[in-house]
Parts: sequence; structure tokens; C-alpha cells
Amino acid sequence: MEYRRVARSGQVPDGLVRRFFVDEVEVAVARWDGRVHAMSNYCTHLDCLLSSGRATEEGLLCSCHGSVFDYESGEPILPPATRPIRVYPVREENGEIFVLLPDDAKEQDGPRRRRQAAQG
Repeated sequence: MEYRRVARSGQVPDGLVRRFFVDEVEVAVARWDGRVHAMSNYCTHLDCLLSSGRATEEGLLCSCHGSVFDYESGEPILPPATRPIRVYPVREENGEIFVLLPDDAKEQDGPRRRRQAAQG
């Protein structure tokens, strides 16, 4: 595994979440209080896109039903989500954002309906 470039630093201003693709994996990248965070782009409640949400002081807010996820652990802080999202190691250097994806990210981190179809 290696860190992959996902964006320029300026593409993710403080307080916002953006969606990026690393090959076929969707990654939500957020910045809060100057720190960059990367996670799966799908809420574990109903597969809403987390990149449509907001970065808040508490964590990443899903725009669909108000779940909030901890930036560091991915654990849900506020319901209705009860399962964590996957968070990825991220680093920022020389004006670029890099994310380290696990080998199983494509199979494990997309929407549930896609994973269920693949399992057949």
C-alpha cells in the first residue's frame, strides 16, 4: 500500500467536505480546524454521500439524517447511524493531500447495495 494523491490542499477549505476518487474508491476529505481527514464517502445509515455533509466541531455531519461521525475513529457520535465509517490515514505535504487506502477499500467501502450485488 502507498499513499495516493487525492487533491491539492486548496481544494478542501476549512469546514468543508469534498468527494474525490482514488481509482474506483470514493473518498470524503474534510478539513476542520486546519487538520485534514479522509474517510469512506458512504454513511453507514442509508448510504448517503458524506461529501454532501459538513465538517463540524463535533465531527463529520451527514446531510441526509444528521448522523455525526468522529474524524479519528469513524465512530458515530450522533444517531441514527450506529456503525462506524472507515477512516483512512491522510497526510498533507507541499500543498497536496495524500490518502492511504487499504487493499480491500474497493470491496468494503462503497455503498451497501454494490457490496451486496458483488456477493451475489
